[in-house]
Amino acid sequence: MADVTSLFRSNAAHSPSMAALARESDGAGLVDFCIPCNPYFPTPAMFEDMAARLRDIITYYPSSADTITAELCSLLRLPPQCVAMGNGSTELITWIDHLLVRESLAVPVPTFGRWTDQPMETGKRVDMFPLQESGGFALDLAQYAEFIRARGTKVAVICNPNNPDGGFLHKHALVQFMDAMADLDLVVIDESFLEFADAEVEPSVVQEAMLRPNVIVLRSLGKNFGLHGIRFGYLVANPSLAGRIRSMLPKWNLNSFAEHVVFMLKEHGTEYQQSLHQVRRDRMDMSGQLSSLPGLTVYPSQGNFLFVRLPVGAEGTVVRDRMLTEHRLLVRECGNKIGSSSRFLRLVVRPQVDVRRLVSGLEQVLYGTSRRGAAVPEQATGTGYSSGTAAVDRLVSETNGAGTQGLAAQAIGAGAGAHAPGLPAAPAAGIGMPLPAAPSPLPVGADGGMPMPAAASPGVQQMPPPVPQQMPHPVQQPLQQPAMPQQVPQQPVPQQMPHPLAAPAQIPLPAPIPAAASFPPPQAPAPAPVPAQMQMPAGPTPPGVPARGGLTAAQVRGTDGLSPAPMAGWSGAQAQNWPEAAGMGQVG
Repeated sequence: MADVTSLFRSNAAHSPSMAALARESDGAGLVDFCIPCNPYFPTPAMFEDMAARLRDIITYYPSSADTITAELCSLLRLPPQCVAMGNGSTELITWIDHLLVRESLAVPVPTFGRWTDQPMETGKRVDMFPLQESGGFALDLAQYAEFIRARGTKVAVICNPNNPDGGFLHKHALVQFMDAMADLDLVVIDESFLEFADAEVEPSVVQEAMLRPNVIVLRSLGKNFGLHGIRFGYLVANPSLAGRIRSMLPKWNLNSFAEHVVFMLKEHGTEYQQSLHQVRRDRMDMSGQLSSLPGLTVYPSQGNFLFVRLPVGAEGTVVRDRMLTEHRLLVRECGNKIGSSSRFLRLVVRPQVDVRRLVSGLEQVLYGTSRRGAAVPEQATGTGYSSGTAAVDRLVSETNGAGTQGLAAQAIGAGAGAHAPGLPAAPAAGIGMPLPAAPSPLPVGADGGMPMPAAASPGVQQMPPPVPQQMPHPVQQPLQQPAMPQQVPQQPVPQQMPHPLAAPAQIPLPAPIPAAASFPPPQAPAPAPVPAQMQMPAGPTPPGVPARGGLTAAQVRGTDGLSPAPMAGWSGAQAQNWPEAAGMGQVG
């Protein structure tokens, strides 16, 4: 099992696949708390049916995507012209980026990695809105809207519930946000985990999206159906937007397994609903058990996973490796998620028998009830593998603040054959840019947590530390970066939502949100003055210009993408029983 942990030593935004883990070990007895699948669906009978028909499923071509989409739309009661099905939601994210994202995209972080990496890989500017640990990673829509206006961003993305923290936004708040952003090129609401939510009876905004010219709702099928390997998902939008995506997809982009599952679902609506209710019950039980562990913080979640902060001194990569090698438990360490750090884990909701095994393993690893000792002693010396935690936190702060102008100045100076005074030239293409040195130790917060990087003061420009390499940069045009909005106090941590089986009268009303008029008006405010040498003609980012001031996605995560870092040390029924689209109540 020692070789298995080496699979995590990469710059990828995701954990290794189960297939890769199986190739490096016998896989016996491994319990997966990493991949967010529904553990109760499909039912054993459904798996037996698929196994019996395996030969035919993999031998013959599937029907066209239009045929499979029409069956799914019949099930969900959605108009087919407003739906596009993809080979997984990531295929749809890719086409959204290529077709509908012109030059910039805003997204709260931490979140699903493809929403940051995909546009960066195609040279778009990604404006990252940091979710604050002090606020429980809650997204304040009014502050997010101000951020978008100040940056002049063209596309806005919201994941609801968010991955990895499970944060939830009520439907009426999202509708107000969508209307306030009606002048943007596009607003994407990613509802990949929404069917696990129980905070509202009808939380989806798919019906509202079909009526608006610039809104897309993204939906996953693999997660809630427990079938990640099949790779199928869909988006809902007005016919024009959905048609643009659909026109680019291959005729047979959906496989025969996807077709077989979609056509058998109408007979298993009751079992599917029961599986969702069981996951919600398990989430409450699992949250209670984890919250009893000393020093472990569990954040409120409406997904089928829980975001937890490890006790002070615990390094997530070490905890992950020991859980895997000593207890055969696979957990998701979140240090390679932009805006997160190695102090956080995302744990998938599983049945109680598995959760008891998880809690027992964490007790032994964290508190030393095993021969290996505790994983939370005083930090040892050395620079262990930490997924670039300090560098990521620092870089997120700098590239979303005034420091972006400093990064842009590097590219400008290099493109002109010289660099601005006091700033080194950016490296040539293909040469990794050294990340800024980790900041000096900061005082620990009152709650014992690691404080977030301080936001840049308005009007004060922060420059990154000098880069030692003096290499010419191939880019001949500068990047213009809008100014950072004024910091607004964070809202308190949201309260845990009640269980779905509780009486409706027990469900609390959603907290008041700002009226639509309180969102920033469509007219963006005048940007802060930019030095003449840093200005560039308006329009899309020039082809070939790297995103984020010349940094690659790997470098943003705190790695050079060339070599692994050492792991030692510490660093910080029937159709009438089927739900409507997006789980919006019962059909009938």
